[in-house]
Amino acid sequence: MGNALLCRSMRIRTIIALTGVAGLLLTGTAHAYPIKDKELTKNALYESGEIAETECEEPPINDGDLTLARKYWAGIQDCLNTAWETHLTQAGLPFSEPTLKFGKIPRKFCGYTIAKESSMMYHCPASNTIVVQIGKDWVRQTDTLWEFYVIAQMYGYHVQDLVGVEKAYQKVPYANKNEMNEQIRRNFLQTSCLSGVFMRSVWPSLDRSDKDWKELQSMLKRSGDVKGEPRVYGKGSTMAYWTTRGYTTGDPASCNTWAAPASKVA
Repeated sequence: MGNALLCRSMRIRTIIALTGVAGLLLTGTAHAYPIKDKELTKNALYESGEIAETECEEPPINDGDLTLARKYWAGIQDCLNTAWETHLTQAGLPFSEPTLKFGKIPRKFCGYTIAKESSMMYHCPASNTIVVQIGKDWVRQTDTLWEFYVIAQMYGYHVQDLVGVEKAYQKVPYANKNEMNEQIRRNFLQTSCLSGVFMRSVWPSLDRSDKDWKELQSMLKRSGDVKGEPRVYGKGSTMAYWTTRGYTTGDPASCNTWAAPASKVA
């Protein structure tokens, strides 16, 4: 599966780890749950309808080949740009392509606390940039859908930024670590769901089988349940649930994690 980091979140700027998590900050004021900000719970994205089918040809990628891995990411991001531009503009929502950069991530990039992992991926809303640092740990098993999922999930943060979810999320206060962690999960799990929405839109054009999809679900379930590590981003079964939910419906309306009961974002 690789040690791929899905990195994000302005309020702590130290994100993920489908294989680990870093430190947390405890600030903010108390507020009543559930979350009531309409930019989060009733965002226009949820009214945009099902995403249209588009074609996406996966570029070649081989185990251990970093050059092909970068070309693979760029190719899939081109597909993401096409699919989401079509969807958002038809719904009357804003769209712009994010800049994609590869290489070692600067220590103070975008206000994040940068981890010390071989492979890391960060989205910076301030510069509209996705920065990708790919190490060999990320290309150990490239015949799976894992890399595809990670790329689509990272792009989900860009979609959130375009429609106002990112800005609203940063403003939601929290009283304690539990509240903060739940908000982080809601934010992250929404991007997982949006990745499923995208995969649904291009699946007919991919040379993939139901077995590939089931294997991805299995990998997601394992990734969220690493023994001895904090589970900030949700159970593996929860990650698989939201990804599958987006894929099954092909509709961003199914990705409203902000209005979901706490049991669905555990």
